[in-house]
Parts: sequence; structure tokens; C-alpha cells
Amino acid sequence: MNRNFQLPAGEDAVLRCSHFPAQGKANSLIVIAHGYKGFKDWGMFPYLAAALSQEHEVISFNFSHAGIGEDLQNFTELEKFARNTYNREIKDMEILLSYLSQHHKFGSLPLFLLGHSRGGGDCLLYALDHPEEIAGVISWNGITDLDLFTDEQKREMKQSGRTHVLNGRTGQQMPLDAVIIEDLERQAGRYNLLERMKTAAFPVVLIQGTQDSERLRRGSEQLVNLRPDIERVQIPEGNHTFGSVHPFAGTTPQLEQAIGATREFIRSVLAG
Repeated sequence: MNRNFQLPAGEDAVLRCSHFPAQGKANSLIVIAHGYKGFKDWGMFPYLAAALSQEHEVISFNFSHAGIGEDLQNFTELEKFARNTYNREIKDMEILLSYLSQHHKFGSLPLFLLGHSRGGGDCLLYALDHPEEIAGVISWNGITDLDLFTDEQKREMKQSGRTHVLNGRTGQQMPLDAVIIEDLERQAGRYNLLERMKTAAFPVVLIQGTQDSERLRRGSEQLVNLRPDIERVQIPEGNHTFGSVHPFAGTTPQLEQAIGATREFIRSVLAG
């Protein structure tokens, strides 16, 4: 049974988290990061966390500026979403992981970061900034290029200070403020994942559906070309969410394969 908790994350910012305790002896701590326009209770994430908790401690969380507030199912904090930079997301992870490292139950366990989509990019970025903390990164249909915005969106952000992105599921026009593009440009070197990954040594697995977007699949190919030691597991017929939907309508063969590949990666890293 999962347990929810909250952590303060600066002024008017809260990390809403769920802990899925290990059902047996815990082999590691897994922290799950959701993606762009996602949240910890979206579709497959609670099922994924429960499945991995068979032999691991699992924490999922909402980024403080992801747009999800006390209502855990709906985007009610769009003004926060408008200011959600990568710098903010990495700070959120630093707050959460610092808290977990000081907790006697979690602090002694090897730490794996599992990120979906934009969350995969966040996990790589966090590991690049804090390599000594991380046992491995598991990227599910993850991004390798942090710039997710169209030329038109970037132009509008710079000219009028705000643009919008459509949430196809809810129909909401979600605001994006200039601070986002300013952060991307100001820290371009730090955010160049492909360049930085060339010299990184921590273990990574890319778990990706063969039906994932062309842009993300191309990014994975570039990363594997730069670091041939990185394993890329391709899930036949898997789309961006491995066939799962929100509200969750049950597991799929592709989701089970992704979970199996995740377990196998962790097992191999821990075996040394």
C-alpha cells in the first residue's frame, strides 16, 4: 500500500510524493520522474511503482511546477507550469533526494532514477550533475534534447513573454513564460546532454517503444552511438506510453516488457 507525503520546495512550492514500500527485502531505491504534461498518478505510473516495489523501495513524485496541485488528477496550477524550468526540476530532485538520503531506510540503498519522456532527460541531467549519488539511470522513451519547443513558441516567448502548448488530453492551452527559454539559453552547456554524456560513466538503459516519436528515437540512436556501452531495449509495437492510457485501463504486453527490462537492468548493475 502506497503512502503519500509532502516536502516543502521553496516559496509556494510543494513536492507531492508517493512511497511504495518494498514488499520483501529492498535491493535498491527507485525514484520515478514523470514527463512533460505528466504527473505521478497518470495512467501507468502507480501500476509501475507497485510492480517495482516487489523488490525495491519506490518513490514517485510530482515536480513542484508541473501544474498539478492538491487536486492530484487535474492541472489546476497553470501559472506554476508557465515557469517550470529545467533548473527548477533539478532543484526539486535535489530536495527530494537529499531528504531520502538522510532517511535511514533509503540512504543505505543504491539509487536508480527512472524517468519517462522529459523525466528521462531530467534523470540524465541530475545524474550528470551528481554522478557520485547514482547507481544507474533508466530512461523510458526519454528525451536527449531538452529543447521541446517549436520555433514559433520560442519566438512568442521572447516577443510577448508568453506562449502556450496544447494538452491534447484535457484540451487546455497551457502557458509557457519567457523564463523557460531564458533558462535553456543561459545554461546551454549544462543542458547539452549528448555532449556531456560522452564522458559520463554511470550505467544507463534506454527502454523505448518502436512506435515512439521519430524525434525521440533519433535522439536515442545518437546517444547510443556516442556511448556504445549504453543498452537500448526496443519494445515491439510500443508507443510513447507503452500502450497504457489515462485513466489506467490495465496493463499491456509492451508495459510488462518495459517493466521486465527495468528489473533486468537493475539486477545486472547490482550484480556488478
